[in-house]
Amino acid sequence: MIERDRLSVEEGARIHADLEAALATGEGILAAAGSALDAVQAVVVALEESPRFNAGKGAVYTADGAHELDASLMEGHSRRAGAVAGVRTVRNPIALARAVMDHSPHVLLVGAGAERFADTQPQIARVDNAWFDTRTRHAQLLQEQARERQAQAVSLKGAYFGTVGAVALDLHGHLAAATSTGGMTNKRYGRVGDSPLIGAGTWADARVAVSGTGWGECFIRCAVAHDIAARMAYGGACLEEAAEAVVMQAVPALGGDGGAIAVDVQGNIAMPFNTAGMYRGWIARDGSRGTAIFGA
Repeated sequence: MIERDRLSVEEGARIHADLEAALATGEGILAAAGSALDAVQAVVVALEESPRFNAGKGAVYTADGAHELDASLMEGHSRRAGAVAGVRTVRNPIALARAVMDHSPHVLLVGAGAERFADTQPQIARVDNAWFDTRTRHAQLLQEQARERQAQAVSLKGAYFGTVGAVALDLHGHLAAATSTGGMTNKRYGRVGDSPLIGAGTWADARVAVSGTGWGECFIRCAVAHDIAARMAYGGACLEEAAEAVVMQAVPALGGDGGAIAVDVQGNIAMPFNTAGMYRGWIARDGSRGTAIFGA
């Protein structure tokens, strides 16, 4: 998890710069009347290229010392969606998720099958699994394994760092959401969390777009992204009320933690989190913008 006393001023500044660069990428696409779907994909690609987030280059390690990456995206007005899980050689998993959406009849492809599908898509950049290596994440793996040995049990809480996501509303009134992650440090047995699961880590419809980050098992059990949308559609809640209820009440009730980012069709933004911090950046409909890591 993100803790204030473990983040140096210098590293915090780099994170803010990466968030601002990603925002500028999405802003450029939307300002040119591009689609929300293209914008969220481009933002997530930018974050996957940074070693400071748990996605792409900064992905955490599995128990066997490798990287398995997951991603998904969804377009609200069409309900089209694409996702991949457990990929090991795809430089930008969100791009492969988009290819699943655009060039296959499926929504979710996993593991070796997703890799074989990537072989048919010449636009998808491929890398050796070692390309995702970073010293920081390797140190986290060793620390988690040492903690596991000492406790003589597998601990899940706090073993994830910085899943990335983006939500957007475009000039056409369309919404989209995208999410990408390296999963959980020291994960085993092909474990998959919420990020590639439509309705859990990612959701978009005509009213709202949502991307989540946190303890994936709890986010799956709460269907976090869809629950926020459902509370708006069926219960009449506004975006802030729905997001707060799910992230601050439903998830902790199961012992989980994390956060979400969401935007509705009126341009309202919600970014609740029940942890010490959550990397986030925003550009509001009135042009105001910002980046943040911790709460007030």
